[in-house]
Amino acid sequence: MSDPRGTSRTGLTNDPRLLAGAAGGLVSAFAALWAFHGLPVGMGLFWLSPLPLFLAGLGFGRAAMGIAVAVGAFSLLLVTPGLLPVLLWLGVYGVPAMLLLGSGLQPGPRIDLTLPLVLLGLWPALLTVLAAFLAGAEGGLEAALRNAVQIGLDRMGAEAPDAVVDQIVRLKAAALALWIGLALLANAAGAQGFLQRRGLALAPAPRWRAARLPRWYPALPALAAVAWLLADPAAELLPLSLCLVLSVPLLLQGLAAMHTRLARVSFRLPLLILLYVLLLVFSLPGALILVALGLLEQYGRRNPPANM
Repeated sequence: MSDPRGTSRTGLTNDPRLLAGAAGGLVSAFAALWAFHGLPVGMGLFWLSPLPLFLAGLGFGRAAMGIAVAVGAFSLLLVTPGLLPVLLWLGVYGVPAMLLLGSGLQPGPRIDLTLPLVLLGLWPALLTVLAAFLAGAEGGLEAALRNAVQIGLDRMGAEAPDAVVDQIVRLKAAALALWIGLALLANAAGAQGFLQRRGLALAPAPRWRAARLPRWYPALPALAAVAWLLADPAAELLPLSLCLVLSVPLLLQGLAAMHTRLARVSFRLPLLILLYVLLLVFSLPGALILVALGLLEQYGRRNPPANM
């Protein structure tokens, strides 16, 4: 098309996917850069860093998401020293956001949560294996995690007994995978809700409480658990970390099942608040209960009543 003056209204610079992707990538990179420099509210902005990526992808499709990730990575590469900040942003948010959207957005268009839920276990597991490989020359995965824990304690000005540090090291990979998974899900849900209220979403919002993993998926953490039980004590951290990381999707499925079970309870909100507080206080037992609930949902009642 052209206007009366004969100038074209179409072209690369007028493509909304390009504009949305470039804007999303720049805003996401700016939020991450703010956090990397330790500026006020930096941690909050870091957790919100994937939101612009999902706004671009859920509003304009896979191409816009790819452009956003490419622009964000290139922007960080230009303004940060070395590759570490770029690789951190790509590993934590850029690549997983692109994988989640690419696997979840289906023809129709509609959003299917099965593969994205699987990726929330497989991607952190891949990063764990990669970290173990890269840390091999420096004392292995345990030394790398212990060093990270010690740096965190030093920055907080806290001291912890060796036994406590050992437990933190054993659970650190799973905790990081859980927090990253929750951050990605929360930002994706926030972006979808924002776009849908304004009639800009490509696809209707999925019923996340009805999301189910493939029936084969629980075999992966089970195999990692067997490897952990059979491993030499000096080399047990990697299979243990893989077992815990691969259990994160089951935990999230258990969390969804908890919301489903409480959907018709009259005092649902205060009960959910109480349960979340208990999960924070008793993290490990609560996580085990949620994984068990996720397994029950996986192999028990796969089709909850529609009114739930």
